[in-house]
Amino acid sequence: MTQKTIVLTDPGQDQAAALFMMLGAPQAFDLLGIVATAGNIDLTHTTQNCLKLLELANRTDIAVMAGCPRPMAGDLVTAEHVHGPTGLDGPQLPAPTTTISEEHGVEFIIRTLRAASDGEITICSLSPMTNLAMALVQAPDIASRIRQVVAMAGAYFEVGNITPTAEFNVYVDPMAADIVLNAGVKTTLLPLDVTHRMLSTPARLAAMGAIGNRCGTATAEMLTFSQTFDLNKYGWEGAPLHGPCVPAYMLRPDIFTGRQINVSVETGQNLATGMTVADWWGITDRHKNVFYVRDGDPDAYYDLLIECLGNLP
Repeated sequence: MTQKTIVLTDPGQDQAAALFMMLGAPQAFDLLGIVATAGNIDLTHTTQNCLKLLELANRTDIAVMAGCPRPMAGDLVTAEHVHGPTGLDGPQLPAPTTTISEEHGVEFIIRTLRAASDGEITICSLSPMTNLAMALVQAPDIASRIRQVVAMAGAYFEVGNITPTAEFNVYVDPMAADIVLNAGVKTTLLPLDVTHRMLSTPARLAAMGAIGNRCGTATAEMLTFSQTFDLNKYGWEGAPLHGPCVPAYMLRPDIFTGRQINVSVETGQNLATGMTVADWWGITDRHKNVFYVRDGDPDAYYDLLIECLGNLP
């Protein structure tokens, strides 16, 4: 069944791979629009990165909206140290022939959800949740219209990747994550606890490059660039590939495992800012607001990604 989907993203090489996975599975995803988010790099770059990726995939029919240029509170934290000065270093991507929509990303989310039936649209979040949270604050009525939120966000057993306690997407805007997780919307989180198991080994990168199309080649080049930081940091055989866990879960939930639990976000300014506190063992009586994915099958995950990349130009 095709899922009507709004994508929130801040490409980022792994988010590029996630977008390509969705574009390579048109039977499963009807992309209503992409809201570019400030996160891995500033908003100017993330909007252009979205347009470049759509250009490469011959999908310039999909609208790109610019969202908020900063988190709901505090200064923007970016990750050029991982993704490079453009946020999407690696391959030579084509200059876009299209431009971003004049409609603001938050307005697009509100308008699109209000025009839809209850439970019709899924929010696919690959980035900080600023724009979705702003939409929920401005228009609380849209919560009932959302079928589900599926987000790459958080960590518990793997703790943090931007601070000792916080995952990047939540750390950039913990207030936004807190609002979304408490909005009463069905939510699935793909945290570092599962993404750290999905390693882009040399053999898997070679398989992407061997597809022979430009999107497969570009993905291999992008991930080869961005893996340097993580290989030096973790010393693993490959870098974790975060973003595509979201569309992979939406396509093949059977290759993942998790449970319904309570997840709370630390929004205070302290050593635990942005931490997602996952009550995995049910120690509290807090409302179980999240399906928290703990593990998955890396081989099935990469097979799925390569299959989707193979459907692209």
